[in-house]
Amino acid sequence: MAESPSRPNIRAMARSDLDQIVAIDVKVLGKPRPDYWEMKLDIVEKHQQISSLVAELDGKVIGFIIGGASRWEYGVPEDIGWIDTIGVDPEYQRMGIAKALFAEMTNGLKKIGVNTIYTFVKRRDWRLLKFFDSMGFQPGDMTNLELDI
Repeated sequence: MAESPSRPNIRAMARSDLDQIVAIDVKVLGKPRPDYWEMKLDIVEKHQQISSLVAELDGKVIGFIIGGASRWEYGVPEDIGWIDTIGVDPEYQRMGIAKALFAEMTNGLKKIGVNTIYTFVKRRDWRLLKFFDSMGFQPGDMTNLELDI
């Protein structure tokens, strides 16, 4: 995707994007998690089935997405993909940035044989549920299980 005043450049995430990704994460969640993002980038660099993209406008990272292909983890077939995380700087939300990142991720996943994409969303996160609904997601066959310890 070519960069224009209203359309960011979507490109592969790079280690040099770390500080800007952490800054977006702080704006969205309210707390810094540099160690978490360092670990995420380590995983992305080591595993080819994981894809990570950023949206960049005028040299500034304004959004990111990480996902990949299952490769039979937990018995999930390799034609299943997942979206691990997606984030957009609040100053650029509701401008189609997340949709552009998702479209680019989806195209890449299709090329490696993914037919279905999963993600986890908190049941009461209405904004995120609305976003994924607009992307065509619906409740799937898998069940989220949890155990408080």
